[in-house]
Amino acid sequence: MGDRMIVTVTANPALDLTWHVASLAMGGTHRADAGRARAGGKGLNVARVAHAQGASVLAVTTSGGATGAEFASELEASGVPHVLVPVAASTRRSIALVDESLGDTTIVNEYGVAPTDAEWSALTDAVAAALRARDARSAQASPADSDLSTGDRGADAAIGDVLVISGSFPPGTPDQLLPSLIRLGREAGATVIADTSGPALLAAADAGASVLKPNEHELRDATGLDDPIDGARELLRRGAELVLLSLGAEGMLAVSTASAVSPGYESGADTPDVGPIRANRPTSGVSAGGAAPGNDGEGTDAEDRLDLSILRTRLDTPLAGNPTGAGDSAVAACAVLMDAGIRDPEQILRRATAWSAAAVLMPLAGEIHPSWPDLEHALTVAPVAAPVAAPASAPAETSLPARDTVSAVQSRAGEEVSSSGGAFARPEASASPEASASPEASASPEASASPEASDPKESR
Repeated sequence: MGDRMIVTVTANPALDLTWHVASLAMGGTHRADAGRARAGGKGLNVARVAHAQGASVLAVTTSGGATGAEFASELEASGVPHVLVPVAASTRRSIALVDESLGDTTIVNEYGVAPTDAEWSALTDAVAAALRARDARSAQASPADSDLSTGDRGADAAIGDVLVISGSFPPGTPDQLLPSLIRLGREAGATVIADTSGPALLAAADAGASVLKPNEHELRDATGLDDPIDGARELLRRGAELVLLSLGAEGMLAVSTASAVSPGYESGADTPDVGPIRANRPTSGVSAGGAAPGNDGEGTDAEDRLDLSILRTRLDTPLAGNPTGAGDSAVAACAVLMDAGIRDPEQILRRATAWSAAAVLMPLAGEIHPSWPDLEHALTVAPVAAPVAAPASAPAETSLPARDTVSAVQSRAGEEVSSSGGAFARPEASASPEASASPEASASPEASASPEASDPKESR
């Protein structure tokens, strides 16, 4: 339906600067060709990918100072629809130094300066305006659409926008900003996807984000649970409905409550091509803004024993390349499918892994290789048995299958909503610059082992 839109929020954008040097020597002097500058940040990477694939997108972010002027100019040239909220502080920079001899990338991310309360309010108002604009878009729907009843148009007629909140927040950001943005999306009827880390991950689940996309390290840091399945269960217990979990060399998992699995989807079938993105598709599984079954906030044993559906996807052959932005591409895939009314966890996992893998083959974050349909077709998806969780007093045993070295595509989800690094990445390694590691840059064996193999939570 043409009245829906993917709205992305990047609260801590960065001007990504990338230089390639023959060999990087600490403490040495280097010469390089002119570097590349690009408007970066996890939410913007998501918007770039979704826009390139034909989705209706609006990227909401901030810009300020001389850096912000260059940032705004590049974003305008990209063609991605956007709204820039002016702020007094200069937009931060993220610097990537690509060592061409080793294929390694060294990243330096500035923390960023928090906007004032008035500027945060302006950002929130811009997001609210973008979501409210759906009413106007609906009113302008084609006569053919308006003549159809809700039933005739299918279950997706009731689906609202998709709100994606990705990336880090600068130091000093009010604790309530993220929850308030999530509530804003829910109140507007949008499906909310959050790519965060640290305490913000729990806050996002508590506030009602439908989909969360952490890696295993972020999940462990946020929940204090060593077993990633237990960690994902905790996010579902708090209110999330689908957790896309990067396990580094083990691939990517989709963890949801058993009731979220679409009964009409054949396991192993190809994920539908949403084509022009406006396909009229039935809604199944994950619904926007609802709480996980049994989650009444009372912390009952029934909640602790949520019946989980766990799927793992992988490629039989590892990929080498630039993992920066791979996680953002996975989020973009999830957003695009949900925008098209597709809610089945397996379909989302397939597309997310394929786009994540396709991002590894590109030199810059925010792009995916056109071979992604072939990658998706080559994916293997298998269920993972999950033991019933024990009550809180008795820790559950590790539930992951034996680790294998052959795993899906490599991926580095970039951005950190609290500067937490991803698998095989430096704690702060991300920021869009990573996104610009050279295509020839051969990722480390671990990094290239899986779709989300390394999720440096880039510039978030």
